[in-house]
Amino acid sequence: MRDHSNDDRIVMTLDAGGTSFRFGAMRGNRQVVDTVTLPSDAEDLDRSLAAIVEGFSRVAAALPAAPVAISFAFPGPCDYVAGVVVAPPNLPAYRDVALGPMLEDRFGLPTFINNDGDLFVLGEATAGLLPHVNSLLEQAGSPKRFRNLFGVTLGTGFGAGLVCDGQLFTGDNSIAAEIWLLRNKLQPETNVEEGASIRAVRRAYADGAGVAFDTAPDPRTLLEIAEGRAEGNRTAAREAFRRLGEVVGDALSIATTLVDALVVIGGGIAGAHPQFLPAVVAEMNSTYRRPDGTTFRRLVQRAFNLEDAAERERFLRGEPKEIEVPGSARTVRIDALQRVGVGITRLGTSEASAIGAYAFALNRLA
Repeated sequence: MRDHSNDDRIVMTLDAGGTSFRFGAMRGNRQVVDTVTLPSDAEDLDRSLAAIVEGFSRVAAALPAAPVAISFAFPGPCDYVAGVVVAPPNLPAYRDVALGPMLEDRFGLPTFINNDGDLFVLGEATAGLLPHVNSLLEQAGSPKRFRNLFGVTLGTGFGAGLVCDGQLFTGDNSIAAEIWLLRNKLQPETNVEEGASIRAVRRAYADGAGVAFDTAPDPRTLLEIAEGRAEGNRTAAREAFRRLGEVVGDALSIATTLVDALVVIGGGIAGAHPQFLPAVVAEMNSTYRRPDGTTFRRLVQRAFNLEDAAERERFLRGEPKEIEVPGSARTVRIDALQRVGVGITRLGTSEASAIGAYAFALNRLA
C-alpha cells in the first residue's frame, strides 16, 4: 500500500447521510479544515445539490492551498465509475443524478465517488489494521505479511469492502462485496443484515427479555447491560450479541473462503466487540460434517481474534520453518500456519472512510 501520510496534496471530502452532509478536506491523511455541516434536504434535489456546492465551496475557501480532487462516499445504488447516483433509499430526491460530473464542471476538479464500505476498508488498508498487523509481524520476526483486507461495517446495515494488493475491488457493476445480501444463518429465509445490524441485536434482546422491540435499548446500552454496568436482562443481552457474532462469523467464513484476506470490523456496533467477536471467530473455526459422521474444518485457514492478547500472540508467532532445498545446502524460510486475523478498526469508521477517500483519489491521480 502507498503511504500518503506525508503527501502535501489536498483532497476535499464529504460524509453524506440522509439527515446531514459533513464536508472536510484531507492532507497527509489528516483533516486540514474544520468540518462544515449542512442539512442534506434528502427530498428536495435542488436544495440538496445547492448544499453540496455550498459545502465544498466553503471548504475550498478555508484551505491553505488549492485541492487536487474531490473524493467521497455516497449511498448506493450508484454507478460509481460514472459518478451517477441511481436511487439511494435515504436520499429519495436522488434518482439518476450525475453528481460526479456536476461537481467536476462546477469546481474543475477530478471527482471520485465510492461506496462507504469500500472506502472504509481502503482506509484501514492504507493506514489502519493492515499496516498495523504487518508491523506487529515484522516486530515478531515473522516472515508472514498480509496483502489483502476484507472489511465489514456493523451498524444500521451490514456493509463490506475488499482491497486486493493495494487496489480497491469494486466489481464490474460497482457492487462488489454486497455482503448484506448473503443468507442469514439463523433465519435462512431472511438476508444476513437482519441478523447483523443494530435492529438485529435489539430484536434478539427484545425476544430474549420478553419486551417489545420498540423498548429495546440501543447497542451501547445493551453492551452496558451485558457487562453488568446497567439494569436489564444480562442473559438476553449477552445472547443477543452472541447471535450477532454467529451470523457475522458465518458471513465472514463465506467471504474468507473466497478472498483469503485479513478481516477488519467497523461501524457503530464495533465497540461491543468483547461481546460478539469471540462468537465470530468460533463460527469461522467451526466444522462441517460428512455423511459418514466425521468432521472437517470449515476454513482451511485458522481464524484468530486479534483483540485477544493470547490469540494475537499465537497469530504473530505462527509456525516458522526452515525447508531444505533438495540437492542444495540452501534452505527456504516459510510460515506454515495458514491463518486469518479478525480485528477491530484502528482508525474509527469515519476516519478510515475519509482516509480511504483520500487514498483513492491520490492513487487515481498518480
